Amino acid sequence: MKSRKSRGLPSKMPDNTAFKQQQLPAWRPHLTPRTVLSGFFTTGAFFLGMGILLILSAKSIKEIEITYTDICSNCSKLRENASNFYKECNCSIHFIIPEKMPGNVYMYYKLHNFYQNYHQYIMSRNNRQLLGEDITNVENCAPFQRTSNGIPIVPCGAIANSMFNDTILLSYYPNSSTRINVPLLSSDITWWTDKHVKFQNPKSSNLSSAFAGTAKPPYWRKPIYQLDQENPENNGFLNSDFIVWMRAAALPTFKKLYRRIHRIQQFADGLPAGNYSFDIAYNFPVTVFKGEKGIVLSTVTWSGGKNFFLGIAYTVTGAMTWLAAFSMMAVHLKLKKKQESLQH
Repeated sequence: MKSRKSRGLPSKMPDNTAFKQQQLPAWRPHLTPRTVLSGFFTTGAFFLGMGILLILSAKSIKEIEITYTDICSNCSKLRENASNFYKECNCSIHFIIPEKMPGNVYMYYKLHNFYQNYHQYIMSRNNRQLLGEDITNVENCAPFQRTSNGIPIVPCGAIANSMFNDTILLSYYPNSSTRINVPLLSSDITWWTDKHVKFQNPKSSNLSSAFAGTAKPPYWRKPIYQLDQENPENNGFLNSDFIVWMRAAALPTFKKLYRRIHRIQQFADGLPAGNYSFDIAYNFPVTVFKGEKGIVLSTVTWSGGKNFFLGIAYTVTGAMTWLAAFSMMAVHLKLKKKQESLQH
C-alpha cells in the first residue's frame, strides 16, 4: 500500500523540527534533599513573616462597632408593620471613643443574617438599564419589573428594591454644653469601575425628565433622581449609596462603606477621644427576617480593614510548611544515617 506522502496527501506526522518533536533545550531541575528542604523552609518563612505582619497590622487598627437594632427597639417594632412605611422614627445612641482614631476614619453599616448571595436575588437586575442605555428595559428584574399599572420600575430588580436606607449622622461633644456635627463625605466610597464603567445616568441635562414615565421601587421613599437633595450630582444611577449596595456581598453578615470622615478643623488628624452620638433615621427593617443592624467606625492600614483571617491563614500555612519541612528533614537524616551504617 502506498503511503499518504507518495499519494500526494499531507502527512499526519508532525514536522521533524525541535519544537514539534519536543526536543527544545529545557531546564530539568535535579531535586536533592537540600534544595527541597531549602524551598520548604524559605516558603514557610515567607508565609510566617507575612502572617505576623498582617496580624500586627490588624491589631493596630482602631475600631468601634455598635449594634443598634435592640437599642432602637421602638423603631424596630414600628418597622415590622408595613402600614407604618412613611412614618418617621429617629433614634439617638451615645457612646465613647476611648482612644484617638488617627488618620482616615471610615463609617460602615453592618447587616447580620441578610443573604445577598441568593442566586435569584443576584440575577434580579438589568445592566443595560443601570448603564442608562434603556431605562425602560426591565428584563430579568422579576418580581420588581413593573407596577400594577404596567409602569416600568427604575431601578428594577430585587437588589435595588431592598437598598439600605437608614440615614446616620455622627456628632462630637467636646464638653457637656457643646455639640459638633462631624463632617461626613459620600464621595470616593465606591469602586472606580462601578462609578465610571458599570453605572451611568441617561444622557440628559435634567434627570427628572430623563426618568419621566417610570416608577420608583416599592420599598423606596424617593425616586432615584432625588436620592441626594444636597448634592445634585450624586443622584440617579451614579448615587454612591446605591452603587455600594448594588455590589452584592458573599456572606450573610457583611459591612458596606457608608461615609468617610472629612478631615478638617478639629478632625484633621482623625477622630479625637471623647463623647459621641449617632443620630439615626431608622427606615430599614431587619427584625422581620431575624436580622440585626450595626454601625462600624474604623481606621485602615496598608492591609485594609480589621480582619485577622488572612493573617491567621498565612501563619497557619507557614507553620504547616515548616512542620512538613522538619518532618522530611528528620526522615532524610534517619535514612542517611541508616545508609551510612550499612556502608560501614
